[in-house]
Amino acid sequence: MKKLITAVALAGLTLAAQAKDIVDTAVAAGSFKTLATALQAAGLVDTLKGKGPFTVFAPTDEAFAKIPKADLDALLKDKAKLTAVLTYHVVPGTVMAKDVKAGKVKTVQGGELTVATTGGVTVNNAKVVKTDITASNGVIHVIDTVVMPK
Repeated sequence: MKKLITAVALAGLTLAAQAKDIVDTAVAAGSFKTLATALQAAGLVDTLKGKGPFTVFAPTDEAFAKIPKADLDALLKDKAKLTAVLTYHVVPGTVMAKDVKAGKVKTVQGGELTVATTGGVTVNNAKVVKTDITASNGVIHVIDTVVMPK
């Protein structure tokens, strides 16, 4: 009996070790290199590796590419502005696609995102292109445009 309990406990540890947090999940996806760089520049990696839960509207590398290079370079060097932009993409709690409702949602940054559900889901004017990428501390929804706080 003791061996069975030990085996079950070890299996549980293995599963827990395999569950990736939001940052590791995004990095593993391979299409969020700019986001990962930005999170590191803003000092937010540890935050998004934290307990959460978080819902992250994650812009792809193509979304960041829509920002003129000079503007993106300036943003990456301005830690305060970069932090505001990145935390504007994060909502406290775990919101799965089936639970999304049209309206305003408060972000970690303090501002509000406008969610629309007509003809697909949008966050401000960014289209949600993939949903429900689960992580150990929340969920990622992929968006096609970087949203900027007002």
